[in-house]
Amino acid sequence: MKPLATIGYESATQAEVIGKLQAAAVEVVIDVRAVAASRRAGFSKTLLAASLQAAGIDYLHFRELGTPKPGREAARKGHVAEMRQIFEAHLAEPAAQLQLAQATEIATERKTALLCYEADAAGCHRRIVAERIQAATGVKVEDL
Repeated sequence: MKPLATIGYESATQAEVIGKLQAAAVEVVIDVRAVAASRRAGFSKTLLAASLQAAGIDYLHFRELGTPKPGREAARKGHVAEMRQIFEAHLAEPAAQLQLAQATEIATERKTALLCYEADAAGCHRRIVAERIQAATGVKVEDL
């Protein structure tokens, strides 16, 4: 089974992120932002999807695997434990469970990267999503 990657674009350009994804042989990016818009150039959903497609990488936006607003606010304040608690509760919701199951299935079939904003995966909810996929499949997780 191919490792599951995670990547944050906080301090990177779009070209740098795509380069890292290509170097890691990523086949599909699952965007796990609740809001797939960004003030950072190249990271809003439509432009990012087109740029990834041009680089030979598929793009999916799994909104339900994004952090609810209170969790994003906690993360911005550096309250990682609070963010984790909010996001864990959110993951219990049926829509989030469905998208988590879909992400898990994709990750077992193709080299997948979970994408979010935060550079440090340890302070980001994508780590929780990766942990859940890892627990279900045994896949190794690599932070790009």
